[in-house]
Amino acid sequence: MIGAPKLDRLDIRILSHLQRNGRISNVALADAVGLSPSPCLTRVKRLEKAGYIIDYGAHLQLEKLGSIQRVFTQLTLSDHRLEDFARFEAYIRKVDEVLECHLVSGGFDYQLTFLTRNVVHYQSVMEDMLEHNIGIDKYFSYIVIKSPVVKKYYPIEKLISDHD
Repeated sequence: MIGAPKLDRLDIRILSHLQRNGRISNVALADAVGLSPSPCLTRVKRLEKAGYIIDYGAHLQLEKLGSIQRVFTQLTLSDHRLEDFARFEAYIRKVDEVLECHLVSGGFDYQLTFLTRNVVHYQSVMEDMLEHNIGIDKYFSYIVIKSPVVKKYYPIEKLISDHD
């Protein structure tokens, strides 16, 4: 990130706590990271302004809302020109059921994660995508049976090795 402030160990701890509990009060956050409230709030505002913190939200227990189906899809495009990738990505950003889309290396082009009501709903989303002629050559669907581990936070303290 160009022009972003260098993170120190306190910044990393603040980010780590906030991603686990975005509703934590500034006083509790300051106590958890070993700062007084005023400098802690200053750091949080600086992290927000620098774009390290992009949003706050609630994690939902989706199963309480009703039946859901998570599907992983490996997808290959028919052509591999820059405009083919751009056209596909522009379209896929508008598909509400797509939670994630990753351009990957290997035997296919994209790895997508869908969240739908059921398999029939997933198939209708895929059929709609195919009808829009966005360059899909083939796709492989993997229906999720069980998700024993789904983390809602990143292990940033382990990912950033050069912090103070």
